Amino acid sequence: MVPEISFGHNIHVALDIGCGVASFGAFLLQRNVTTLSIAPKDVHENQIQFALERRVPAMVSVFATHRCLYPSQAFDLIHCSRCRINWTCDGLLVCSSSILMLLSIFAYDEDGILLLLLLLLMLLEANRMLRAGGYFVWAAQPVYKNEEILQEQWKEMVDLTARICWEQIKKEGYIAIWRKPLNNSCYLNRCTGVLPPLCDPDDNSDNVWNVDLRACITALPMNGYGSNVSTWPARLHYPPDRLQSIEMDAYISRKEIFRAESKYWNEIVNSFVRAFHWKDMKLRNVMDMKAGFGGFAAALHDFEIDCWVMNVVPVSGFNTLPVIYDRGLIGVMHDW
Repeated sequence: MVPEISFGHNIHVALDIGCGVASFGAFLLQRNVTTLSIAPKDVHENQIQFALERRVPAMVSVFATHRCLYPSQAFDLIHCSRCRINWTCDGLLVCSSSILMLLSIFAYDEDGILLLLLLLLMLLEANRMLRAGGYFVWAAQPVYKNEEILQEQWKEMVDLTARICWEQIKKEGYIAIWRKPLNNSCYLNRCTGVLPPLCDPDDNSDNVWNVDLRACITALPMNGYGSNVSTWPARLHYPPDRLQSIEMDAYISRKEIFRAESKYWNEIVNSFVRAFHWKDMKLRNVMDMKAGFGGFAAALHDFEIDCWVMNVVPVSGFNTLPVIYDRGLIGVMHDW
């Protein structure tokens, strides 16, 4: 459908929002794509459990008032198919509950701009998590139905995506696909006063633990960090540029630390494979409770253990999640 989307190469880490029983993620597994399937803690909670029973990466997560627990530029592709998120507002009555919920976050704007900011919040969070040059796939009724209210929603979506500089590259059948820009040139060339604004440069977009959503566009790093990752599988072992931006105590080269961790876990996993016959245990759903740079997960891949790993980064340590995602792995922040 889009030749630039090469599953298993430049697209390796995806997010499926409102995933149901994770059929989309299971389908992409066959194409060497690791898809994290998320759904809110409501009637879908049992579906997440079912997805895990299918041995597909999944967890409870929700777009609400706080940032999702994933870093900026985490996902090469974000998919939303009837995911029960109102990216647009189909009338004030429909949006009123969201407005009341979010009024505590944003100050009242005398020019009536508040409503527009509220409409953009969820899309701005998706934009924060989408890698530069990444793809947003929307499969929903406004894409293909001609009913008046649905066409209004489509026009709103086109307007919102244009405001955040997403380029619509495909609309076919019930699917529409946008691409996020590779750099900040579009953001900087917008007309003065266009909403939403760029986020404050001091706002750390990788700071996600108990952080409110921001009604602003997360600017891309001027040095290109996060946008120039290698293709899979080379990215798994190549020290990513964002390794240099991690706030940590390092008295030697960070690349040396990165390679030392990889070597350490390769030796450990090699001994486990030989001593405990891990290849015969049919491991599938694995969690690393203190993941570091993801060396344990990388070692499992190297020894061809057919599993996926949820790399957990404790809030008490260094936030290494950007490095984990740049390697083509998945993870989340948590407070044990």
